[in-house]
Amino acid sequence: MGTGLLLMILSVITQAYILVRLNAVCQPSDQECPSSRIIPKLSFAFTLVTIRAASLLSNSYILAEGRVTNFLLATSCIAGVWSSATNGNFTIEEFIFLLLNIFARFGIELGMSKQIAGPTATKDHPVSIICDIFGSSFCNVSMDIFPIISLAMVTCIVLKLIAYAVHQRFLKYFIICGTILSYAFIANYWASESTLLSHTKAVQEIGRSLAPRFVYAIGGLSLVISVLWRLFAPVDSLKFNKRITSLSAAMLCSWSPTILMLLGRQGAFVALICITGAWCIIMLQQKYQKDSKLDITGSCVANPVSVTQWSLLAVCLFYLTGHWCTFDGLRYGAAFIGFDNFHIIRQGFLLSIDTFGVSHILPVLSLPFVAIHCYNTASKKSKVKDVTINILIQVHLMYGLITAITTTVTIVCVTIQRRHLMVWGLFAPKYVFDAIGLLLTDLLICLA
Repeated sequence: MGTGLLLMILSVITQAYILVRLNAVCQPSDQECPSSRIIPKLSFAFTLVTIRAASLLSNSYILAEGRVTNFLLATSCIAGVWSSATNGNFTIEEFIFLLLNIFARFGIELGMSKQIAGPTATKDHPVSIICDIFGSSFCNVSMDIFPIISLAMVTCIVLKLIAYAVHQRFLKYFIICGTILSYAFIANYWASESTLLSHTKAVQEIGRSLAPRFVYAIGGLSLVISVLWRLFAPVDSLKFNKRITSLSAAMLCSWSPTILMLLGRQGAFVALICITGAWCIIMLQQKYQKDSKLDITGSCVANPVSVTQWSLLAVCLFYLTGHWCTFDGLRYGAAFIGFDNFHIIRQGFLLSIDTFGVSHILPVLSLPFVAIHCYNTASKKSKVKDVTINILIQVHLMYGLITAITTTVTIVCVTIQRRHLMVWGLFAPKYVFDAIGLLLTDLLICLA
């Protein structure tokens, strides 16, 4: 335990040192370093990460980790709104991001209610209150119609993302066709389970068994083609930033249909929250660049608060989808979507995607979009060579450092609480989930 803890501490120190060196490299030599604007942001981000990590020492806070993370995310939003209102440059993105936290909190409450044995919604639960006001029939119809509407909105947004981000013609058209087919099969699967429509038994069997398998096959084929395009495409065919955005968009579109299928009807709503949160963070990052006048000096240092917010939002999405860090909190039913028979590798792979898809796979694959926007402002004025690569490494290191700090503190907490009554019921599973999440995050960062 001591050796493992020492290795994790050395890993955190190494990542922090490399990050500091990269920050120095990203500053042009002929410009004054705007560290006076970076240090307050860095201190605030470090405070948020430290508070969340320290809360893991208590078993009660581990059980309420979703609420704690959402509280910290809302705190960062309120601090940003207060700062903008004081300076007189309040933007609509800050209001939307703050409103998004309210929806996330509502979803986390609903997700945590799935952990309790018995009825999902008690009398004082928000869902129960809404059903009492509008009637149970309204709730039943809404539960069938709202996911389809959300899925249509997600499809439109994803298609616009592909048209904007993917620049290679063959890859663009293949991803567009695969995305349309995948989301059509997802809608078909949901319609086969709907109580509003009457289906024959054969149609229901096709929708419940074949539609998910088609989604998995299209996603796997898209993933293989994306990897082959990255390995064998001519290096000079596109600019580096266009290659990064094309590959990131292709990887996201390859993974997202499978993750949405495994998440069930809540998947489209969760995807809308994830997309809206990413858009707000990117817009606020650009606002930070302008307010700090980093686009004028030619500097491009990623905002640590933005990366921290993206990490906190990923944790919120984990609990919003009904997951929690115990083995009985795994959604075993998701592993059998499209299959009736058990196979340990196949079902284990699907269960892993459902557990870590929305909290690790999609957030890490989306990190290049948080960083690429700096290229437009910094590359024209900065004298730093390969500025895009430096920014990408910087953002990925920040995200990996946040995950490493949380996992290191989790190891410390498990070490301290190794004689605790809930060590095997709560602390050890939390350590296992964080350790697997750290390994998956580092692996995806290396592949990115």
